[in-house]
Amino acid sequence: MTLAPPPAARVGDPLTSVGTPSLLIDLDAFNANLTAMSAFAARHGVALRPHAKAHKSSEIARRQIATGAVGVCCQKLAEAYPFAAAGIASIHVSNEFVGADKQAMAVELASHTRLSVCVDAIAQVRALGDAAARAGVTIDVLPEVDAGQHRCGVTSADALFALVDAIAAQDALRFAGIQAYHGGIQHVADWNARKIAAGQAADIAASYVRSLDARGVHCAIVTGGGTGTVEFDAASGVYTELQPGSYLFMDGDYGGLDWSGELRWRHSLFVLSTVMSATRPGMAVCDVGLKGLAVDSGLPRSAIWIDDRSESELSYVSANDEHGMLRAQNKPQEDFAARVGKRLLLPPGHCDPTVNLYDEYVCYRGEHVADIWPIDARGMSR
Repeated sequence: MTLAPPPAARVGDPLTSVGTPSLLIDLDAFNANLTAMSAFAARHGVALRPHAKAHKSSEIARRQIATGAVGVCCQKLAEAYPFAAAGIASIHVSNEFVGADKQAMAVELASHTRLSVCVDAIAQVRALGDAAARAGVTIDVLPEVDAGQHRCGVTSADALFALVDAIAAQDALRFAGIQAYHGGIQHVADWNARKIAAGQAADIAASYVRSLDARGVHCAIVTGGGTGTVEFDAASGVYTELQPGSYLFMDGDYGGLDWSGELRWRHSLFVLSTVMSATRPGMAVCDVGLKGLAVDSGLPRSAIWIDDRSESELSYVSANDEHGMLRAQNKPQEDFAARVGKRLLLPPGHCDPTVNLYDEYVCYRGEHVADIWPIDARGMSR
C-alpha cells in the first residue's frame, strides 16, 4: 500500500474545493499577458526569449513558443533539463557556471537542444570548449558585459576581445553575441527614472557592440532586458532579443511600479489560502506562511475573497512557517470567527521564488479548475 495525500485539485473542481495552500493561475489574465508581450515584441522587430526561471514549467514554455518566442532562458543548467526534455529547441543559460559537473551538464544539454551560455572568464571558455569537443557538440557562447549592475560580466572592451578570441580558438564553440542585463533597474518604481536607467544600460551595451564592429567582429545578438525595462529595451535599437519573465504573472513588486508607457499587465498568479483561525479581535490566521509564499519583496499587498472577488478587510501583516497573520486595520475590535473556512487569493510579492515552492499550477477560468500544469523545473538550482 502506498500512502499519499490526495491531489489538491482536479480539472472541473470548483475553486471552493481546491486544497490550500495552492498556487493558482487565472487563465484569462495569463493569456492576455502572454499574447500582449508576443505582439509587443513582434511590433518592435525584436526576438522574444522569455525567462523560464519565473515559471519553471515546460507547459508554459510551449505556450510562449507557440505565440512567437524563439526559445527560453534558464538561469541554471539543471533548470534547463525539463525544457530540453520537453522539446524546447533553443535554450539560453543566462548565467556563468564553472566545474566539471557543470561542463558535463552543458554538453549533455547541447546534444538535445541548441544551447547558448554566458561566460565572463577565459577559464570558463577553455574548460567548456574542451568538454564540448570531447562530446562532439557545438555550443553558442555569449560573453556577458556589465551593463551597470556590477555583478557578473566583463568591464572593458579589452576583456571582451580576450573572450571573443578565446571562443574563436575553440572548434566546438561559436561566438553568438553578447548578453547585457541589468536586473537592478527592473524594479525602479518611477517610469521616467526607469527609462533613463534602461537607456544608460543600453548605451553601455551599444559601446561594446561598436568596439566589436571596429575590430571586425559581427555581434548578431544583444540579449538582455526584463519585464520592468522591456519597452525601453525594445525601442533602444540596441537589443535584438528580450528576456522578460515576470510579465506572465506579475507580482506585488512589479505591480507596484509606475506603468505609464504602452504596456499594461494583469495579475494572474495567486496563492490560494484558507482562514483557519480567528480567536482574537481584529485578527485572523490563514494557512500559508513562509513555506508557501516568498516574502523577499514584501508581503502580499492585497487579499481577495474568492467567493465574491471582493477586497478583504484583512491585510496580510506577517508570516511564520505555516501561518499567515491577518489584521483588520480599520476594524480592530471586529470578530472574524465567521470567516474561518473562507478562501483568500493572495498575489505574491515575488513570483519567481514563490513558484519554486510548489509542484503544480492549478489553472482556473471563472469559478472552476480548467487545467493543472506541472512545475517540472522546481528546485533545479544546480
